[in-house]
Order: sequence, then structure tokens, then C-alpha cells
Amino acid sequence: MRNPYEVLEIKEGSSAEEIKKAYRELAKKYHPDQYGNNPLQDLAEEKMRELNEAYDYLTKNSTGRGSGEFTSSNSSYATIRSNIQNGNFKAAEDSLKTMSQTDAEWNFLMGVLSMQKGWYDNAYTYLNNACTQDPFNKEYKETFNKLNNTNNSYRQTYYNRGAGNDGMCDMCLKLWCLDSLCECFGGDCISCC
Repeated sequence: MRNPYEVLEIKEGSSAEEIKKAYRELAKKYHPDQYGNNPLQDLAEEKMRELNEAYDYLTKNSTGRGSGEFTSSNSSYATIRSNIQNGNFKAAEDSLKTMSQTDAEWNFLMGVLSMQKGWYDNAYTYLNNACTQDPFNKEYKETFNKLNNTNNSYRQTYYNRGAGNDGMCDMCLKLWCLDSLCECFGGDCISCC
């Protein structure tokens, strides 16, 4: 993805209001409906897709940050997101490991990557860090909540919680303890032989 600020023809660090204004002006200019059956309609559709992508990226990634910063490392975040979506986890992980900054987006992407690999403890740590660094980002919170819900259902199923059943392991442990206590008092509750 090209630098979204260049696509929207605004300077880096523009405010959310400036981003919205630039998007609206360019959307009016390039909207495909204005071109009818003109051969330029295909180009206008492509330009609108690019504008929408840039606007979506900036609005999603500027939540709670005020200025909607976009640096060269943020452009690589788009590439990393794409790699994760396409299942190219090795390339995404290599790119993340070479980055020097570990901001909220970095932690979020490492968390998502860890989730995809099934490393839920690591994912929890990274996503928690992302939510702490950028507490107003909906995407981070939703992903973190999804991970927590997944972990809770797994634990409840695994430990058989909520079913009113202690499970076979607990039953065996209780029988063993009961047998040991009986033997301590001179009896034998469970006799195998």
C-alpha cells in the first residue's frame, strides 16, 4: 500500500479533520458515477478503491493518537498485516523482529501473529501491551476480548467447569485419599487383592 497521506494528497501528521476533508474532496472528484460510460470510469474506480483504503487505514490507526501519525515503519505495518492475512507468518515475524520500536501496533501485530501460531500466552501478553499503550483502539480491544473468550471456553471445557462434575481425575484422587486414610486407621476401603 502506498503512503496513505500521499494518496489523500495531505502532509504527514494531518489531523483527523484534515484527513476527512481531503478524503471528501477527492471522493467527489474521482467518484465513478461522474464518469458514466466514459473510458475513464475504470481509472476512477481504481482511484476510489485506493482512496477508501488510505482513508480506512488512517482512521483506524489514528484512534486515540490525535495526529494519526504515519511513519515509514507504519507503511511496513500494512505489509505485515497483509502477510499475516495471507498466512505468510515467517515474513511477518521477520519484519516485526527487525523493527526497533515496539509501539501499540507492533504489539498488536505480534499478538495476532502469536494467536495464528497457537501461542496464546504470548498473544495475551502482546495484546495486553497493545491495549495498554493505545486503550482507545477498538480493533485492539476486540481482538484481546476474543482471545480472552477463546481461552475461557477452552479452560471451561478442559476442566469440565459448570457441569457440576468434578471429573475423572478428581474422582480418582479422592478415592486414593480415602483409601490412604482408611489404611491409616487400620482398615482397607478398597481391596484389589
